[in-house]
Amino acid sequence: MNGTNFLADTNALIYLLNGNQCMSNYLQKNLYVSVISEMELLSYSGITPDEEMQIKSFLNDCNEVTLTNEIKDKTIEIRKKYKTKLPDAIIAASAIVKNIPLITADKGFCQISNLTLELIVPVM
Repeated sequence: MNGTNFLADTNALIYLLNGNQCMSNYLQKNLYVSVISEMELLSYSGITPDEEMQIKSFLNDCNEVTLTNEIKDKTIEIRKKYKTKLPDAIIAASAIVKNIPLITADKGFCQISNLTLELIVPVM
């Protein structure tokens, strides 16, 4: 992957892994993935060994964002101010701290100031 950096929310990653056209513009970008999204993707009940291997292979090509003290502090600030669910607050904080746009279909992120969003619309 090359080009612009983006942090992909879990729903965007699911669309990408399922081949949804809404993610086609991001295929040649540098994708960052929160450790939270990684855990969410790999913990779905009913995931097959082949699906798990495909997800892990994909994640190996992405840049992982782990929890740092700065991300933890920003997460706490977001949770207090916007009452956001913890996983979403961590993902938003990761994008803000890394200063990269967040790709998501979740309009709930729109309320968070200082967060640059790339809203996608899944192709049905």
